[in-house]
Amino acid sequence: MAACYAPDARFTDPVFVGLRGAEPPAMWTMLTSRSADLRVELLESSADDTSASAHWVARYTFAQTGRPVTNDVRSSFRLADGLIAEQQDTFGFYGWARQALGMPGLLLGWTPIIRNAVQRKARASLAEFMSRDASRDPGRDRLGE
Repeated sequence: MAACYAPDARFTDPVFVGLRGAEPPAMWTMLTSRSADLRVELLESSADDTSASAHWVARYTFAQTGRPVTNDVRSSFRLADGLIAEQQDTFGFYGWARQALGMPGLLLGWTPIIRNAVQRKARASLAEFMSRDASRDPGRDRLGE
């Protein structure tokens, strides 16, 4: 997935908001490296030269809590030169929070307090991951290059 993004790609979903450039491929690399049991099932997809869509389900153990998650996701893509220029994923944040966070997600997952906290933590985790990756190979602009 990381290799499918254009250098100036943009990505957003309810957890990772407003990613740009090297961040989308780094996010996928980070998420897949943290999960020993990730399973993804593609339910539907369509594409033409400039756009695509996908309906997929991810099943995994949320690394921070050890809780199982089934996440039903719909993705829309804008393509440019055969790569993903923009991706927007949608899924029910409250349903995800109930599964991933347990009782706090059940009680408060519908509130901006939890959503904002999850988004801040996700952004910080990605920045830390990218920083560690850059320190291993400081000449690399994008993951995998």
